[in-house]
Amino acid sequence: MRIPCPYCGERDAHEFSYLGDATLTRPDPAAPDAPDRFFDYVYLRDNPAGAHQEWWYHAYGCRQWVKVERNTLTHAIAGARLARDARDAAGDAAGNVPGDAP
Repeated sequence: MRIPCPYCGERDAHEFSYLGDATLTRPDPAAPDAPDRFFDYVYLRDNPAGAHQEWWYHAYGCRQWVKVERNTLTHAIAGARLARDARDAAGDAAGNVPGDAP
């Protein structure tokens, strides 16, 4: 599988480390039901078949977090962008992007 890095261009997947699902939102630890929400967040994951958004870290390249849209059935990649650009586009300030300081 080849992953398009926004800085380095298309690279082999062996240069990257997979983090996981990029659609999850970290629960608020101050919520009254925080233990239940964190249990769901950590242990209850979907296993999507088809288009899916994932976090990948370019460990053997530019060392940037990349949000990749990949088809889990065919491994075809529809797009990739830097995590900070994905965060800015979503207006996400809740620390749901890898590499962000808490």
